[in-house]
Amino acid sequence: MLHDIIPGTEEILKKEVVTGYIGFDPTSDSLGVGNLVQIMTLLHFQKAGHKPIALIGGATGMVGDPSGKSEERNLLDENTLKHNLECQKKQLEKFLDFNCGANSAEIVNNYDWFKNYNFLDFIREIGKHITVNYMLAKDSVSKRLENGMSFTEFSYQLVQGYDFYWLYTNKNVKLQMGGSDQWGNIVTGTELIRRKTQGEAFALTTPLIKKADGTKFGKTESGNVWLDPKKTSPYKFYQFWLNASDDDAKNYIRIFTLFNEEEIIELEKLHNSEPHLRHLQKTLAKDITCRVHSVDEYKKAYEASQILFGKSTSESFYNIDEQTLLDIFEGVPSFNIASSEINSGINIVDFLTQTTNIFPSKSQAREMIANGGLSLNKEKLSDINFILNNSNLISNKYLIVQKGKKNYYLIICNV
Repeated sequence: MLHDIIPGTEEILKKEVVTGYIGFDPTSDSLGVGNLVQIMTLLHFQKAGHKPIALIGGATGMVGDPSGKSEERNLLDENTLKHNLECQKKQLEKFLDFNCGANSAEIVNNYDWFKNYNFLDFIREIGKHITVNYMLAKDSVSKRLENGMSFTEFSYQLVQGYDFYWLYTNKNVKLQMGGSDQWGNIVTGTELIRRKTQGEAFALTTPLIKKADGTKFGKTESGNVWLDPKKTSPYKFYQFWLNASDDDAKNYIRIFTLFNEEEIIELEKLHNSEPHLRHLQKTLAKDITCRVHSVDEYKKAYEASQILFGKSTSESFYNIDEQTLLDIFEGVPSFNIASSEINSGINIVDFLTQTTNIFPSKSQAREMIANGGLSLNKEKLSDINFILNNSNLISNKYLIVQKGKKNYYLIICNV
């Protein structure tokens, strides 16, 4: 997990209990799996006996960090930021221990020390200590100069540097951690501390995580993978980790779980001996889903994931919630029908050919049913005279037809 480190950092971590912090971007009301790298950094930091602080950037969220960005992002109003801060705080509280004595975790908001700091005082007391040449030399600035960069974003480096200085002065914070793209901003803070107080502060960064194929970690075709179950369902969250490649899973299990080295080596041996069983991915997906959501949500996601592999029973459909059902069958062919079509009962062959056209002809439908190749809500049908009605609906609205082993159809009955 280590990318870069200021000389002397390891020595101070071995010598004393260090207070360190990581900043989180408040531009959404949920953290994403990309933030998990930094959450795990704080978690390891606390488990090693040190004191972690999570800084929520209520002030910096109003400015915008240019690091790793090709264009300026939209700035948020104060009410939106407050809402996002509260939501992120609840998520962080699921990982860090806030009641364990001297090294209890804390959450701070940099808006608290910036809200009464006026512009003239800031540029006089802080701006004079960092030269323009120093700021221009940072990658986050130099990469943006060709296409233009607002003064707002240019000033971000100073604002984040002041965060470190304020925490160093008021909370004895000696270490800032973050992703490798934050190195320039972090060392601006250490430089400000050196110039204003002649004190010594430290920095530690983690690598930016990419998939083995070079694509961005934490992104799917449908967008970001969030920690909030309302934005990414536990089922989709579980599937994200379950679908990792072998190379990615070997990397992820070292970063996102708390298994020790011996446990991981044994798990890799087991995986390599039976790669088709995907031991690494299953262990990874279970561990992270349980910690981010809950054991119960993991069990639901696991049971739901069995549906498409033929290992579930008809009860599985009736025990999962509506959103998970829709997640499972996202992208499969679907038919919208009026509930009146089946209220009084309809012959299954007529339903499959006239109501939905899943089969092009009645003879094909009858043959498939007679040969045991058709299932309704995971129950095999063998009776061509079966009468379908609304008692067969899942959540009073859905039917799942399976034709053969792999062809699924979702039927949505609208009132």
